[in-house]
Amino acid sequence: MKVNVLEAKTRLSELIRSAQAGEDVIIANRGEPVARLVPISKEDSAGPLGSPARILAWKKRNPLPESSRRSAEEIDADIQAERDAWD
Repeated sequence: MKVNVLEAKTRLSELIRSAQAGEDVIIANRGEPVARLVPISKEDSAGPLGSPARILAWKKRNPLPESSRRSAEEIDADIQAERDAWD
């Protein structure tokens, strides 16, 4: 469904229900699509994009492979080795 901004203002509740039901709701400004209403998934409810809670939730779902994990001490040692190599 495609609606203009004025119509979206007057029918917002109805458009939100349509989006929750899975319908594609596009809001247009002078006929040019500018926004899309989409339902928020359970993953999105952790917070806005870039929020610490959302990042931690993503990290929990996508752990680093064992071969890529290093302790803080190992990272510090690697940084120091790089710095020492500059001299």
